[in-house]
Formats: sequence, structure tokens, C-alpha cells
Amino acid sequence: MSIITHKKGDGKKIVGLLHETGSAQVVVLCHGFGSSKASPTIVKLANGLGKEKISAFRFDFSGNGESEGDFRYANYWIEVDDLRAVVQYFTHVRNRKIAAILGHSKGANVVLLYASKYHDVPKVVNVAARFDLKRGIADRFGEDFLERIKRDGYIVDVKNKSGKMVFFFFFWFFPRFQYYNHMVLTL
Repeated sequence: MSIITHKKGDGKKIVGLLHETGSAQVVVLCHGFGSSKASPTIVKLANGLGKEKISAFRFDFSGNGESEGDFRYANYWIEVDDLRAVVQYFTHVRNRKIAAILGHSKGANVVLLYASKYHDVPKVVNVAARFDLKRGIADRFGEDFLERIKRDGYIVDVKNKSGKMVFFFFFWFFPRFQYYNHMVLTL
């Protein structure tokens, strides 16, 4: 594996790991919300592709993992720009062809948006994309979510329809993050 750091058009660096097998083509792997290139799902996919002698590149979207930028909720088009920078890096700088772009969870939505805007990859793989985007952050956590985070530093009252707490969310502020970072514990 080799670490690759590439600057996007806005000057912020994108950091990723290339699982090199010597194949002529590369599959680009995109992680889900609040995750990183170290996501167990993304690592397993990269290793599985490697066993099939297919090179894979897994990277951190802006504001996630080691990549620069601010962590943001629902920044789909910024992540499309990140993916664009990665695709262009491999095709123009490394002279490699992209075999596919594969996204997991929120990353799956990003690859679908990418494919709708750009028509330069032959295959798009959607693994467990978010399909019901009607519910936003205010619907999930209440209209006063930002005030509660600023006041308390966290939200812990995520319940299902029957009132049972199903997730325990911690939100905390760091200067790097626009609103928050989060950790989810399944109860």
C-alpha cells in the first residue's frame, strides 16, 4: 500500500491509500457519513479487490480522516468534487483508467451524483446507499439541535417511534469541524 496525498483545486489535500496490484485499472472506494478510508467495510472491499488482482484506492473525503477541510453534514456536492479530484488525479497524473467508483452508505450517494454529473467512469457500484433523504438533521434531532449542542455539547435522546432509545449520540466541537463530529453507540 502507498499513501497518496493530492491537492484539490481549492488547495486542500485529499489523503488516500492505494492498494497496488499492478492492474491497468483502479477502483475508487468512497466511505460513508462520518467515516474514513479506515472504515472496516472499505478496507475489506479494498483487500477483496486486491485478492482478485484489481488495484483499489480508498481515500478520506474532505473533513474526514486525514484529509483537510471541514466536516459537514450533508455535503454531497463537496464530496463529489473530492471524488472528481481523485478520478482526475488517476487519469491525468498517474495515467491509469478508472474501472469503477464504488461507494458505501453516504459514499454510494456520492458516486451516483458523480455519475449523473460526469460521464467518465464505466461502472458505478452502489453499496447500501441512503435512500430516504427526506429526513434531515432537524428531523432526526429536533429543530433546536444546534442550540442543544452549543448548550450541552451533545445530544443523547435519539429514540424510535415507541420511545425506546436506539442510539446514543455524542456530538462535540472541534475548531476543524463546522458543526460537530459524532460517535454512535448502538444500545
